[in-house]
Amino acid sequence: MKSDAVAAPRVLMVGSPGGHLSQMKLLTPCFADFERRWVTLDHESVDVEGDELVFGYGPTTRNAVNLLRNFRLAWSELRSFKPDVIVSTGAAIAVPFFVLGRALGIRTMFLEVYDRVDSRTLTARLVKPFSDAFLLQWQSQRDLYGTGTVVGAVY
Repeated sequence: MKSDAVAAPRVLMVGSPGGHLSQMKLLTPCFADFERRWVTLDHESVDVEGDELVFGYGPTTRNAVNLLRNFRLAWSELRSFKPDVIVSTGAAIAVPFFVLGRALGIRTMFLEVYDRVDSRTLTARLVKPFSDAFLLQWQSQRDLYGTGTVVGAVY
């Protein structure tokens, strides 16, 4: 018997604990009909409210070994979960997922963080070339990056 059920689209939410993850959690209503999986670093503050959760390797800043480990994790997760879209607000853990996601033809969406209004984040500079949607919360951020779509504040 053939099923007429259509599988829910899948979103991989990738971000560091703290403010990055908090801002991304505000986006979950946009993905209410999606199967969600989160990738973050292990921290006591992490709560993804029952969604699937995978821990990456930290620290991510200036740590080549963990960067390589996170590339391996990204390869594994992207090939097994097969997301339709990767979403992130940063930080560095997002980079391997965006690079490999683009290589695999997976759509990517980056939202620059709320509180960075007068300088560009390193993560945004690194993932912008790999982003299908590069979203900003303030016009001043668009002025900094030269391009991007201002969607307004998520808070």
